[in-house]
Amino acid sequence: MCPKVLIVDDSVLMRRMIGETLAAAGWEVAGEAGDGREAVEKYQQLRPDVVTMDIVMPETNGIQALEEILEFDPHARVVVVSALNQTRMISEAIRKGAHDFIAKPFLPEQLQNTLAHCLPAKQN
Repeated sequence: MCPKVLIVDDSVLMRRMIGETLAAAGWEVAGEAGDGREAVEKYQQLRPDVVTMDIVMPETNGIQALEEILEFDPHARVVVVSALNQTRMISEAIRKGAHDFIAKPFLPEQLQNTLAHCLPAKQN
């Protein structure tokens, strides 16, 4: 069974790049969201294995969405994918329960490996 990912980023181009990178590694893109509010709704509907979460987005930012997802599912696995210049917000996301962080731009192998390490042992 392929692990499922929910890709959250306000950039369509970034969502496409993440999706293609993960699909090439055998992941199923369960869904995409362009803002934090949509991310929470999609997480509740789709229950993916891992979420990639941008931080700076319209409506609800990635940190707020992370908190709401973890409130709904304390075992959710969320990996922040954001620019390095967002260090304060990245630190806050990790403190609030994000599993890991990937800096944009990233290498495909870095994204694939980081998300694979977030999976429960039975899916690795």
